[in-house]
Amino acid sequence: MKSNKQLTKKIVSGKFKNTVLKLPSKITTRSSKSIVLESFFNTIQFDIIDATFVEVFSGSGSIGLEALSRGANNIIFMEKDKDVIKVLKENISKTDASACEIFSGDSFENIKAVISTLKKNNQIAYFYIDPPFSIREGMEDIYDKMLLLIKSIPTELSNLIIIEHMTGLEIPQNIGNYKKKKSKKFGNTTLTYLDANVE
Repeated sequence: MKSNKQLTKKIVSGKFKNTVLKLPSKITTRSSKSIVLESFFNTIQFDIIDATFVEVFSGSGSIGLEALSRGANNIIFMEKDKDVIKVLKENISKTDASACEIFSGDSFENIKAVISTLKKNNQIAYFYIDPPFSIREGMEDIYDKMLLLIKSIPTELSNLIIIEHMTGLEIPQNIGNYKKKKSKKFGNTTLTYLDANVE
């Protein structure tokens, strides 16, 4: 018999600590591992205070909401799946909805609108990009599209770009005006950090 138990995770730290977030079904999204998130937030813990944070392919929004809990000012979520967006909205409502904005639809198309919003509001953002694994049907070219998305982000609007990806995927040393700063492996998952290629 199939279990219909609702998958959840808690916000780990900050003003919304222990808030229970719903996770969409595992079929449509992957939840980032706790160890990956812990490492990431330890890396940028003080830099994120009062910052703008963009979560591309946001799913449940757990990374963006963790950033909000830890002191980020504005969170932009980008998600395509309508059912997942319902869960995302529910999770946002448990925190500070006034600090959050959702761009629904194809992230590869919506990145232009997000860039326009950042420009208009004079914001420099952290971009967390966690694309669906390319082994999923219809997602074969997801990483090529992701590289184009990164290239399209003006360096003056980006504090740092973080990619959560399969460990087997080799991220190029240079992507447009960005260069690979470091990569950290967690079993099958790797976090790669990119910053502006400034000499």
